[in-house]
Amino acid sequence: MTAAASAKSSPPEAEQQFDVGSTDDSLERMIELFARHGDTYRVFVPARESYTYVIHHPDDIKRVLVSNHKNYTKGVGLDRVRILLGLGLMTSEGELWKRQRYMMQPYFHRRVITGFGEIIAQTNDRFLARWEERARRGELVNLTDEMSELTLEIVLRSIFGRDLDRITQELGANPFDVITREPARDLQFAYKFRSLTKLVAKLLARRRAEPAEHFDYLAMLMSARDKENDAPMGDRELIDEVMTLIVAGHETTASALNWTWYLLSQHPLALERLHAEIDAADEIAQPDLKQMEALTYTQQVINEALRLYPPGWLLSRRTIEADVLGGFPIAAGTNVLLPLYLLHRHPQFWPEPEKFSPERFAPEHEAQRPRFAYMPFAAGPRHCIGETFALYEMLAHLYKVARRYRLVYVPDRPLELEAQINLRTRYPLHMRLEAR
Repeated sequence: MTAAASAKSSPPEAEQQFDVGSTDDSLERMIELFARHGDTYRVFVPARESYTYVIHHPDDIKRVLVSNHKNYTKGVGLDRVRILLGLGLMTSEGELWKRQRYMMQPYFHRRVITGFGEIIAQTNDRFLARWEERARRGELVNLTDEMSELTLEIVLRSIFGRDLDRITQELGANPFDVITREPARDLQFAYKFRSLTKLVAKLLARRRAEPAEHFDYLAMLMSARDKENDAPMGDRELIDEVMTLIVAGHETTASALNWTWYLLSQHPLALERLHAEIDAADEIAQPDLKQMEALTYTQQVINEALRLYPPGWLLSRRTIEADVLGGFPIAAGTNVLLPLYLLHRHPQFWPEPEKFSPERFAPEHEAQRPRFAYMPFAAGPRHCIGETFALYEMLAHLYKVARRYRLVYVPDRPLELEAQINLRTRYPLHMRLEAR
């Protein structure tokens, strides 16, 4: 019997009709709907006069992202992101996406990423020097803002290299600071952010007029060639990829570090074990990727933070042809949502899913759950190209900071989730720095 023939007619339907995945309270509602309806349900969206299906089982998620990925394209919500990023890797489709991914993939090889160790180390050292002054004065640190500024500087220096200082000097300020100054991700922000493409275009022209050696992603993208005809990227493609790298490489890592420090502050035994591992490691001014990956418990802490609070908390796809998910037929052109936040807390695959337990990522526990029960960087052909870079960056940050400080959470407002494009804390987190 075929899958289609064995499929049931339709999954449970949400009692309320709303634009699931796009409203400010979508995550809250989806938590309730998952508890009530289980792995597969659908929601009628009046604005589109169609159903959106929501899936949670690892087998179905594997089908959408890997085994039958050719039957799925990017789904609802993509138009908003395209306004911000253009047609970079995150938003492009079809042959354009394949071409760009092929051209960019070699520059995210481990060997290349290790070459950015100096930028990662020096940026963290500058922030630590700033923190030392604040710690001496007994000032609290706005951790959320600091992580945003730190990761933005790392990603900008990785993309623009020494030209970032040149741009800042010429303009009297870093024009990309708008990303950290304005947390809203609305049309007004999109307009301001897209206006920065003019600066990138000028920089491209300057580099072509003044050839020089650069080790940064802009130079790499400029040198990338199509495998079919050896053609370079056009300026519009280059600019869109740069803007995509800035946003994707900054906001997700900032959010992940924000949540990691919060969770460590609430779990003293885990913090003590992390400090012990880092203290036992050699102190290296510029640690490389392999040295950071040797911090096994620190990696487990990061993995557990990404499990509980995946920055990209929701994936969206749309069927090209009809399919069957969760035993239910799904028509062509149907939007399908994959809430990673709930996948990562699925009680069938995660014992005590709400508990912070880094040890669950120890090698001996890996076989206890399906491969696709955990995927903070997505999976399949469209998994995040910057995963290794992001993990290196987070490990190096914890390695440098935790050796010197204990971060103590000082609450001033309730801790609330803000689930929009990324999963963030609604209000900034403040920490007291205790020298170790």
